[in-house]
Amino acid sequence: MRKAASKDGTPIAFDKFGEGPALILVAGATATRIAETSLATVLAPHFTVFAYNRRGRGDSGDTTPYAVEREIEDIEALIDEAGGSAFVFGHSSGAVLALEAARLLPGKITKLAIYEPPFIVDDSRPPTPENYVSHLNELISSDQRGQAVEYFMTEAVGVPAEMVAQMRQSPMWPGLEAVAHTIAYDGTIMGDTMRGDPRPLKKWASVSVPTLVMDGGASHVFMHTGAQAITNILPNAQRRTLEGQDHGPVDNVLAPALEAFFLG
Repeated sequence: MRKAASKDGTPIAFDKFGEGPALILVAGATATRIAETSLATVLAPHFTVFAYNRRGRGDSGDTTPYAVEREIEDIEALIDEAGGSAFVFGHSSGAVLALEAARLLPGKITKLAIYEPPFIVDDSRPPTPENYVSHLNELISSDQRGQAVEYFMTEAVGVPAEMVAQMRQSPMWPGLEAVAHTIAYDGTIMGDTMRGDPRPLKKWASVSVPTLVMDGGASHVFMHTGAQAITNILPNAQRRTLEGQDHGPVDNVLAPALEAFFLG
């Protein structure tokens, strides 16, 4: 584990794997760099892979007040560690953060791949509540970390309440509560892109780097419509559906798709 200093001085913990062109993995809500280790290991023969803890998670620091721009600066610090430019892959809300990094760091991200940014652009699923982020912050400020995770799981991910009750008894739950305060960060990154309206996605029309937009063939329909909506907006994008995969694609399907795109 190493650390890079972000522009505001926040230390960002990362692991580095392999040799080759630099590839930065941007995780989604609640995930830490440990969750990226398996994919990073598979990609390591072809890339120098950076798997990092987003601010507020694990060994990375955190500085208040939160702003999406600080997370962009975290990615920029890793790109600087990589030599000044890099490929970037983002998953779920991390895909949206990666899109924003490509918008705000022109020239530093040479190719971008994203998997299932959780945009809600139509009525294929209910939108998130209008007070989603503020309610998460209220729960955290009153130290209801478990309730914050449950609210995220039911309202944003769409997990049935009875399933969340089972998850509360699992060994993974304490880890989720440990990063519960960062769930609102991902909600802030998503902004109003989960409200059933495709128009907010137009902010990324200026992202001209070659981009691969992926979704899973077994995923919910809103993932497909969201993937197509952002593909239509990006000027240099292609879409690829990974058959049989859901929101957590397996490494031996995802990695070849990334290799073909980044090295092609």
